[in-house]
Amino acid sequence: MRKNSSTNTINEQHINQTCGIAYTLSVIDGRWKINILSFLLNQGRLRYSHLKSRLPGISERMLTANLKALEKDGLIARIHHTTVPPKVEYELTQLGLSFKKILVLMDEWGEAHRPHTSAQ
Repeated sequence: MRKNSSTNTINEQHINQTCGIAYTLSVIDGRWKINILSFLLNQGRLRYSHLKSRLPGISERMLTANLKALEKDGLIARIHHTTVPPKVEYELTQLGLSFKKILVLMDEWGEAHRPHTSAQ
């Protein structure tokens, strides 16, 4: 974690405040956030365990951190059911749903341009 007064932090804040692309990338940065958003977009409300099973290789700590960050940014909502045992689900907010066009275009671009390896 960087200090709030570091040059790097100040530069990042300035860029995010003046460039829409930079801000968008800062919201969906990292390996997992974009995957979490696309699962929730395609499958609707999901429980923590369902997200965990769909993201092979993610640790519980990393999934929790990414869910908290997406919730803090207003892209997902955490729904806590007061049942026994307790049940928690996640779904996209209206702001999260507004990412649909971006996700679809990113998927189309990636499918069209990623290198395909042939089986040997």
